[in-house]
Amino acid sequence: MSTAAPIVVGIDGSPAGERALRWAMDEAVRRGAPLHVVNAYAYEPLADWTATTEQDARARSESLVEDALRAVAVGRSEFPRIIRRCVRGPAAEALEEQARGAAMLVVAAHGGSRFRQVLLGSTSAHCVRHATTPVVVLPATADESAVAR
Repeated sequence: MSTAAPIVVGIDGSPAGERALRWAMDEAVRRGAPLHVVNAYAYEPLADWTATTEQDARARSESLVEDALRAVAVGRSEFPRIIRRCVRGPAAEALEEQARGAAMLVVAAHGGSRFRQVLLGSTSAHCVRHATTPVVVLPATADESAVAR
């Protein structure tokens, strides 16, 4: 059993999130650290006009995590110990909380405009400003060679 602090990665079902998961998994294998895969989901019964229950929202989150793990497992021979975390609430705050005591937090930038980041906020920007652990922000680009460096 590893005594290394975990690496925490936030995923959201996007290609950028999948790249962050792949990078974090590689880093966890290199360090011999466990990998905590986090997806934050929303459930606001008074705001949602759908007949969705919290259990449905959590099940979608769990499915998103499993789908991402399956996608990055293709062609991989080594895996870290993986802990799945589906957390109800805003992504930025959930990741900040889940990363406490971790070796690092890995997130992906989504390439939003400067105006959008200022007006609406950004999960990755929030994590960089507020996390108590080092934060790795992978670029929104699909250039895998840049990420590998």
